[in-house]
Amino acid sequence: MRKLKEQTLLSVRDEMAALPWSDADISELLNASHGVISGLQQLLHELDKLRRVNLGTVAPAEDIPPNDAAADV
Repeated sequence: MRKLKEQTLLSVRDEMAALPWSDADISELLNASHGVISGLQQLLHELDKLRRVNLGTVAPAEDIPPNDAAADV
């Protein structure tokens, strides 16, 4: 996967003018500095890794307790 460039996001913003993204919003997506979420590049990298996982090798979801059972712990 190629590294995300600021110009790419600026082009998306220009094409989707109904979305009010400021330059600061674009910068935060590229280089998350508030520490609340990961940068968009890191998220895209993680999604790419997940895309490559062979789901046939992953344990079934029955190993995960339902939400209400987890709340009892």
